[in-house]
Amino acid sequence: MISLSLLFLALSLSLFGLMNVISQDSDDLYEEDLLTDEKRAKMTPAEILQEFKDGNKRFMEGKLRRRKFIKEVSATKEKQIPYAIVHSCIDSRVPVETIFDARIGEIFSTRLAGNVINDDVLGGMEFATSLSGAKLILVMGHTRCGAVKGAADSAKFGHLTTLVNKIKKAEPVAKETFDGEVSSDSYEYVNHLAKTNVKYSVKQIRQESHILNELEKKGSILIAGGMYDICTGEVVFFEV
Repeated sequence: MISLSLLFLALSLSLFGLMNVISQDSDDLYEEDLLTDEKRAKMTPAEILQEFKDGNKRFMEGKLRRRKFIKEVSATKEKQIPYAIVHSCIDSRVPVETIFDARIGEIFSTRLAGNVINDDVLGGMEFATSLSGAKLILVMGHTRCGAVKGAADSAKFGHLTTLVNKIKKAEPVAKETFDGEVSSDSYEYVNHLAKTNVKYSVKQIRQESHILNELEKKGSILIAGGMYDICTGEVVFFEV
């Protein structure tokens, strides 16, 4: 008669073998899901934007893709294959890769307070698209932005003064199109100014970079705007 200890050992070994098979299958599926040159080449800019929308939906629903960070590090050690560049604010509550459920190597990220545009940012965008294959440029602002509130307050403090003055260039349109009290104490107005500032930034990109402007005209890239809600985690995308 087989002893209980032997039976337990046999069951344990069987379970261990099954877990190894499941783990191997899981690893294979994980690697198949990683971004490759071939996959990116087949994707249109609009499809990449949809990937962002789907990723943000997973983030909001708490259904993020399973991550194996060391595998991602290993997969990208020789080269990167990003399909987009996101220009956003430095706010610590806006973790770009996380809110889009993106893996290591999928997104270029530039950040400046108030997501303002300068020559360095444009140079990064030109590198990301023309030389590295990214097909989407997303300029993303966020609600309750301190830099935007500073612009509404006409804040003056060291180098911050120069920065908020760039955001203030969006103020005339923001004031003209806002139906309510124009005040830095109003979240509604600050959020409206932030969205207007995103649109202004996109306009700058097209006007100040003939490289990016031509790529968009050819359909090689898409330049889009978005607003991240720090209260809900949702990104609202809009054409500019």
